Amino acid sequence: MIKTPVLIAVAAVVACHAQPPRQFQAQSLSTIVTTGPAGSETVDITNVAYDVTGAAIPGRPRDQRLVLRKTTHSRQVTDEIGMEASTTLEAWPFPGDLKQKPIYSLTVSGPDGRTVDGSLFVISRGLEEVDWWSVYKLGTAEHLFDTYVPLTGFSISRQIVKQRYAGLEVPPDDAADARLKEAHVVAVLTYASAERVIREALITCDDPRQASRLRSYSDTARTVALVEASPAGAALRIAFSQVYPSAPSTVTVQVPVAGDDLDLARAQVAPKLHISAWKR
Repeated sequence: MIKTPVLIAVAAVVACHAQPPRQFQAQSLSTIVTTGPAGSETVDITNVAYDVTGAAIPGRPRDQRLVLRKTTHSRQVTDEIGMEASTTLEAWPFPGDLKQKPIYSLTVSGPDGRTVDGSLFVISRGLEEVDWWSVYKLGTAEHLFDTYVPLTGFSISRQIVKQRYAGLEVPPDDAADARLKEAHVVAVLTYASAERVIREALITCDDPRQASRLRSYSDTARTVALVEASPAGAALRIAFSQVYPSAPSTVTVQVPVAGDDLDLARAQVAPKLHISAWKR
């Protein structure tokens, strides 16, 4: 009994030292540097931004907030098309010591990134003519999916916010997955929560030449939108349109959202197109 107060005091001291500091300060340098001859300068830009998230981030303790440090670096030659760019995201528990090792550090090629709904980090990957984005879990930096249309977010419940996301991947000719190089493949539709990919669906076309046109980054514009499809309820509408000066000749695929999944059996597709469940 005599030792109890001592043990309590020691435990309190240890707990005190184990806690991160309630107040902290950090700063990082943003820079712009030019080199090279006039008219053909190389411009290097580094920008650093800090942010503090809300709590309840998927993949983290429910009451934990994060300090985020986003660093973007770009290099461009003024008389050349295109650029090199990368985005780095680092995360620490809030409050915390930013001199310590971060929970994670993610670096991806791309000129910028942003948080979405306090649960995702979306990085713009397009550096030249093709716009596309990679979607990551904010709590762990785990990659969820890629999309070649802006990320579509929506709630599947009217009573409470139950956020879901959709994207459309249009595979390049050198796709790592050999199945996506097949001549009839058009795109992959992704339906996901902030925690996981719930469903992927492969869109194909009977006509390989039409499939090639619909896959084209330069000749075709694509959109994904949530629409009301009464009486079935909400649906995802994927539209493929030829760009000017060609006539739009828009073809669509419309997939109902039923419960918390895509109802592929009731999908409405344009002639020659098909959609089916698919897994990586």
